[in-house]
Amino acid sequence: MKRALSLLLALAMIGLAGCRGAPAGGDASGSPEEGAGDKPEIVVVLKTVSSQYWRFVEAGAKQAFADLGVNGTVIGPASEAQVMEQVNMLEDALSRNPDALVVAPIQPSTAIPVFERYREKGIPVILIDTDAGWPGQTTFIGTDNATAGRQGGELLASMLQPGDKVALISGALGNPATDARIKGAKAALEKAGMVVVAEQPADSDKAKAMAVMENILQTAPDVKGVFCANDDMAIGALRAIEAKGRKLPVIGTDGTLEALEAILAGSLAGTVAQRPVEMGYKGVEYALKVVKGETIPRRITVGVDLLTRDNAAEKIEFLKQITK
Repeated sequence: MKRALSLLLALAMIGLAGCRGAPAGGDASGSPEEGAGDKPEIVVVLKTVSSQYWRFVEAGAKQAFADLGVNGTVIGPASEAQVMEQVNMLEDALSRNPDALVVAPIQPSTAIPVFERYREKGIPVILIDTDAGWPGQTTFIGTDNATAGRQGGELLASMLQPGDKVALISGALGNPATDARIKGAKAALEKAGMVVVAEQPADSDKAKAMAVMENILQTAPDVKGVFCANDDMAIGALRAIEAKGRKLPVIGTDGTLEALEAILAGSLAGTVAQRPVEMGYKGVEYALKVVKGETIPRRITVGVDLLTRDNAAEKIEFLKQITK
C-alpha cells in the first residue's frame, strides 16, 4: 500500500500545484500557451467534473498535459445522469478535430455512434474508467469493476453473519462500471450467505442515495448492511441511516476524501478505492503514444485498495497533497 501510494504521489506532485477543477462543461486546461498549435491536442471527456472522484481523474489528466507537452482540455457534464449532455460534448469536441479522445462514457451504448465518427476521421478513442466493449476503441484503462465490487462485497460480508439482509445501491441505469460493481458485490455477498433484499439505483448522487436508503429502511427495516457502487452514494445512504438513529456497516467505492474522513470518524465502514489520478494520467499518456504511432495494449488495468479505519489515514494524506 505504502509503495503504491508513494509512486502515485510522485506522479501527481510533479508540477501539480495550481491544477484545480473547472466548471461543469468548461475547459479545464486554462488558456492555451503560445505555440500550443505545435502540440498534440487531446480532449478528455469525463462523466462529470462536479464530483471529487472525477476531479482526481481531471488532476491526473492535467498533470499529464503539463508533463508530456500536450494541448489538453477536460470537459464533462454537471452530473452522471446527463447522458445526452455528454454525447453533445463529444460531438462538439469532434468538430475541433483533436489528435485523440480520452473518454469515460456514462452510457457507452449511447456514445458508440459518436465514437464511430471519431474512428471514421482517424481519431483514436481511449476509454478510461468505463469500458464500452466497442471494437473500435484503441484501449481501455481502468479498474476491473467486477473484481472491485467482489472485494467490496467480501469486505461487507466479513462484518456480518450468514443470513443477514443487505441492500445494494447502484449508479445510473446502464452505467456499466457501477453495474459491474453491483454484480460483483452481489455475487460475493450471496456466496457468503447474505440475503439481498433491495437493489436500487441512485445515479451516483448523494441526495438520491439518501432518499433510496430511506425507502429501503422502510421496506426492509431489518437490513444489516449496505454496499454502494460509489462513495457519494455511500455518504448519502449513511446520512439516511444516521437520521434514523441506526448504525449499519456501509461500504462505498472510489476512495474519495469525504469517504475516507467518514471512515476515520467511525461512521463509514470502508471503501474500495480506485486510483483515479493514475487513470487520468495514463489516459493522456497512452493517447499520446498512439498519436506518435506507437502500439499500446488493448487493455490496461489499474488496481484498487481496500480501505478501512486501519489504513485510511495514509490515503487521506496522499489525496490532500494532490488537491493542494
